[in-house]
Amino acid sequence: MTEPKTPTSTPAGDTYKGWVFKWTNYIKGYQRRWFVLSNGLLSYYRTQAEMGHTCRGTINLATATITVDDACNFVISNGGAQTYHLKASCEVERQRWITALELAKAKAARMQAESDDSGDDFSPTTAPGQGGGSQNSEVQSALRTLGSKVEDLSTCNDLISKHGSALQRSLSELDSLRLTGEAGDKIRQVTERATLFRITSNAMINACRDFLTLAQAHSKRWQKALQAERDQRVRLEETLEQLAKQHNHLERAFRGAAQANASSDNKSASGPGKGEASDEDDDNEFFDAMEEAPEFITVPADPQFHKRSSSNASGLNSEMCPDDQSLNEEPLAMNQESPSQELIPLKKRRTRIPDKPNYSLNLWSIMKNCIGKELSKIPMPVEEPVTKVNFNEPISMLQRLSEDLEYHELLDKAAKCHSSLEQMCYVAAFCVSAYSTTVYRTGKPFNPLLGETYELDRRRESGYRSLCEQVSHHPPAAAHHVLSDRGWTLRQEITVASKFRGKYLSIMPLGTIHAIFAKGNNHYTWKKVTTTVHNIIVGKLWIDQSGEIDVVNHTTGDRCHLKFAPYSYFSRDVARKVTGVVMDKDGKAHYVLSGTWDEKMEFSRVMQSSRGGENGTEGKQKTVYQTLKAREVWRRNPLPEGADTMYYFTSLALTLNEPEEGVAPTDSRRRPDQRLMEDGRWEEANAEKQRLEEKQRSARREREREAASQRTPSQSEEGAPHDNYKALWFEDCEDRITGEHIHIYKGGYWEAKEQGSWENCPDIF
Repeated sequence: MTEPKTPTSTPAGDTYKGWVFKWTNYIKGYQRRWFVLSNGLLSYYRTQAEMGHTCRGTINLATATITVDDACNFVISNGGAQTYHLKASCEVERQRWITALELAKAKAARMQAESDDSGDDFSPTTAPGQGGGSQNSEVQSALRTLGSKVEDLSTCNDLISKHGSALQRSLSELDSLRLTGEAGDKIRQVTERATLFRITSNAMINACRDFLTLAQAHSKRWQKALQAERDQRVRLEETLEQLAKQHNHLERAFRGAAQANASSDNKSASGPGKGEASDEDDDNEFFDAMEEAPEFITVPADPQFHKRSSSNASGLNSEMCPDDQSLNEEPLAMNQESPSQELIPLKKRRTRIPDKPNYSLNLWSIMKNCIGKELSKIPMPVEEPVTKVNFNEPISMLQRLSEDLEYHELLDKAAKCHSSLEQMCYVAAFCVSAYSTTVYRTGKPFNPLLGETYELDRRRESGYRSLCEQVSHHPPAAAHHVLSDRGWTLRQEITVASKFRGKYLSIMPLGTIHAIFAKGNNHYTWKKVTTTVHNIIVGKLWIDQSGEIDVVNHTTGDRCHLKFAPYSYFSRDVARKVTGVVMDKDGKAHYVLSGTWDEKMEFSRVMQSSRGGENGTEGKQKTVYQTLKAREVWRRNPLPEGADTMYYFTSLALTLNEPEEGVAPTDSRRRPDQRLMEDGRWEEANAEKQRLEEKQRSARREREREAASQRTPSQSEEGAPHDNYKALWFEDCEDRITGEHIHIYKGGYWEAKEQGSWENCPDIF
């Protein structure tokens, strides 16, 4: 590894370069890379020649952490998906990098804090309007110079204080020797001069401190002025670029009008054929439309131009990807109506539950005889008395199902969209958001008893009311119905199939989820992916989601294909990655979605799609999407404080088991074993759980006897008596969309709650 170009410690604004070894993977180990530190950003390239065109990665040091492993190794991480494990050639070289990185980080953090300040100190009217280019450069250069000098003053301040204190200590030690004669006089003389030097230095330090304070106060104003000028320049450049592209579009449309059908055929051949865009897999590549300057135009023109040119240049349609609305880079939320005023909740919801007992987790004593069996048929105690198994979490599966509404606002926004394709983006994001609550949740919810219900009434706070009921015990099935005052309905019936394979547990939710919007009468359906719990026997439990989801709009034929990539130690992709493409009924791509199911999702407008580039797996060609700049559509809410001691519950999950008045006698909040577990009374909870399960078995045997007594002798010969149980609030019927036999809410629950009439509810607790 060669020496960096600036081997000495430099200010964060200067450039620091050099070769550093970077950890790549377990196969290749550490590989030499060219790193460049500039303006608070650390970037790396494979070679110096790549600096002009290909950056392999960049970390913003303002939010990064820098740790030292040993003499040569150090780690830089931004707390998210980017972590660089680096190794220098020697300890001296490592220290040079650490010093430069720490200085750059301090400078970047300070600049970021100042840029986040309010603009009270700067009036927009004071921003210059003309001559911005050269003046901006002058001001920026002056700011950099001042910043460098202020850093130097601060460093000198620290050095003077440090060396002055050391000199004073040394003189005090000499004075303590009590030398006599001429030597003592000389020492006293030196001591007096050192005292005068200290007084003078302190005065200089105070003057420097005053200058530093004054410079920092004025630098904020200068930076605000510079930022305003820079923003104005960017707006002017964008306007000029837009005009140039519109002019280019007009020229192309004029030429295309002369050739009409021939031009249309040629242009449509360059894009994907009908239905090709639906062939999505790992070979898809998403490119920013502004990364390169292709021969064709991929940035949208003026919205009115699309309407004017549609009759003159039919070939333009396949190239410019029109949609229900004008092409723009505004976020999807901009298509909404003005939001209604936030409603005040009826009550203050709780924010804590009793801490989870710290029991060691050892499932082998329970699981060793269960390999290959259906998990729903394995009785799981709250606490195994010998091995201290902490396997459950104090909520039921019905409450866990209601957690899908954590990000209900996505459906609120979808209900206000004017375009079905934009609405699909929100529905797809809602589909992904349901998994964000599972990333740390390794506990098993309580299996609901047959006839158990759970209501979640958030009509005042969020505009919706939700009801779940356990409609079958073997196989376990729960029906769910949500009605929102903001224009949408959600319903589902989920049956969980699970298999234990020794090292991992696979959970396969079966059933279809329906979302219906009153505006446009759009009806969406999708299914859930497979959840896998790893390290069941040995190691720390962790959860992964994998599989594919097709979100289908049965009204318009629009479709979104989502792929949840399984975790792999050797993959270069971000962990928990999700990608998707929104297509119309003809298979033409309009949006691409990307992100992770545990953090956030973004969408990008597709401007051009084509088949080409390098071959992907199995010899297939990659589908290349040229898109506009990505916009965030969903981000996971942070966990509440102390979540690690509260089963990693979200803010919504903490309120699910909160006692409420007026709920049905069968509501999960009234379940005694679950309540005892939440309170930390494990032995009582386990005994109560066994009592409830035995009561449920007795009720089932009684129903079978009644069914047998009602059947004729000829019917009895056909088979054993069956259970004729019927759900109370849901009825079994055939779904007109999917053709499946499901339970759909038949009404009556909320009316019974208003009247306090629960006579028909079974006694299950």
